[in-house]
Amino acid sequence: MKVNANTMRPGHVLEHNGKLWVITKTAIVQPGKGGAFIQLEMKDVRTGTKSIERFRTQETVERARLDEHEMTFLYAEGDSFTFMDKESFEQVSIPRDIIGEPAVFLQDGMEVTVQSHEGSPLGVEIPGKVTLTITESDPVVKGQTASSSYKPAKLENGVSILVPPHIEAGTRVVVDTATGEYVERAKD
Repeated sequence: MKVNANTMRPGHVLEHNGKLWVITKTAIVQPGKGGAFIQLEMKDVRTGTKSIERFRTQETVERARLDEHEMTFLYAEGDSFTFMDKESFEQVSIPRDIIGEPAVFLQDGMEVTVQSHEGSPLGVEIPGKVTLTITESDPVVKGQTASSSYKPAKLENGVSILVPPHIEAGTRVVVDTATGEYVERAKD
């Protein structure tokens, strides 16, 4: 479907020069002279090559139609992650590079949305927030209560994050999967 170039965002997939490209970064540039344009940093879905393209903001681009399937994460084996379709119970193996950095937050039984084009998976959308347990945290340094200080802590999946001083080992916390930052203490 044709859409304005200035509506493209990271994660969107577009058809350009006969290939499928996933957008990794966007920037709207307004030069002192001439019209504004949008600069898209894109990655070829099949080969992984990167490209930077510029479009006038009023120009239209072809956004690819993606099929979305609700799936359940089953297990990880090396750099491959296995998901099961909730309707057909078909199992699909997806490599880590398609999932990206949020792969560290996948948990057994997690409900995700897998985006595919003509049967091949292009991306995995995981929930925005996950609840994890702190396994290690540094002791509180006395006298740092005046400012909003944070201390390093390690989650059960091995990821290090910064948490407020009152969070101890064994505490369950909510983490933003997009940024990998502490959100709040879990309410369970």
